[in-house]
Amino acid sequence: MKFEAQPHPVIRCGASGIHTGLTECAASGREPVAPMFSPTVKLESAAMTASTPVLHQASIPVFKQMLGGLADVLSKAEAHATARNIDPQVFLQSRLFPDMFALLRQVQIACDFAKGVSARLAGAEVPSVADEEKSFAELQARIQATLAFIDGLPAEAFAEAASREVVLRPGTPKERRFAGQAYLLSYGLPQFFFHVTTAYAILRHNGVELGKKDYMGAF
Repeated sequence: MKFEAQPHPVIRCGASGIHTGLTECAASGREPVAPMFSPTVKLESAAMTASTPVLHQASIPVFKQMLGGLADVLSKAEAHATARNIDPQVFLQSRLFPDMFALLRQVQIACDFAKGVSARLAGAEVPSVADEEKSFAELQARIQATLAFIDGLPAEAFAEAASREVVLRPGTPKERRFAGQAYLLSYGLPQFFFHVTTAYAILRHNGVELGKKDYMGAF
């Protein structure tokens, strides 16, 4: 798919203002300055076409990118622990504050949101996974299993995702109902990003050499 972002013909008239064309500059008595930007930007994606449902595009690639980044962050953390003879459990059980979840649980929940949100939007059953991971290797396996699951959801299953009703904790005092689009944008993605970010922050706080590029993953 190719998107061509055509720049708006914005022209600066000196340092005191921005106008949208030469006529305004002439009227103001100021000399036009070079446009703010001019190259045409082409964005290509072999994985998507114009017919790919919007909520599939807004969810699956995001989960894949960020989980891939999280996997790399965990690899760097394990290497850091090995190089400095630090017990891996020091990192795995670390938390930012006593009332917050430890790294292990943050990764588990991030995976849960990725698979749960994706499944509900696709109208598929949410797979149940036991939270039994105790090592970096097991967390990596959980991330890979999550990636395999969401990658296996057909794009066409998301065709009605925006209007599909999603019910969380049905029949309980905490029951919540969403239309699919609101579920993804207002609930699912923010929750997912919270736990991925917290996992990153735990490891950075503990001295693992990480940067924004590691957090962002490949895109």
